[in-house]
Amino acid sequence: MGGTEDSVGLKRIVFVTVGTTCFDALVKAVDTLEVKQELSRRGYTHLVIQMGRGTYVPTKSLGEDGSLAVDYFTFSSSIANHLSSASLVISHAGSGSIFETLRLSKPLIVVVNEDLMDNHQSELAEELAERKHLYCAHPQDLHQVIAGMDLESLLPYHPGDAKPVAKLINRFLGFPDD
Repeated sequence: MGGTEDSVGLKRIVFVTVGTTCFDALVKAVDTLEVKQELSRRGYTHLVIQMGRGTYVPTKSLGEDGSLAVDYFTFSSSIANHLSSASLVISHAGSGSIFETLRLSKPLIVVVNEDLMDNHQSELAEELAERKHLYCAHPQDLHQVIAGMDLESLLPYHPGDAKPVAKLINRFLGFPDD
């Protein structure tokens, strides 16, 4: 497997997950021509969307014309297989999805759901983005984040150090920083 790798038959999958929620804005964003073209330009071949409770149905395509092959589903008993086969994960800001993806050392773009009131999840995503463990986006700027991302610059997340998370929780609860 050394040397140059033949890209024929090599799947590079982008897995999108909204968890158990309804996040049509994210599904619509990944279904836009701009996002699909940018993913294709960056060498991704397949887009698999887990759309949850959403009502917006993305456009399926086989990708036979060299474009991105697109498939979707609502729920799965386990998204672990989808996460482990993904080359890139685009996720809602749920902590379970974030940490499961980071544990697998997969490049991650977290898209913040601006329709949620009092969105503490976005604080977690922004903190982890600041620490260079992931990229953070909003539905309307997702294609720009994809275009500008440098996956080599992401740092691995090492679970076990609870201090940053505890500090974030304390700050949220109004306790002073130590």
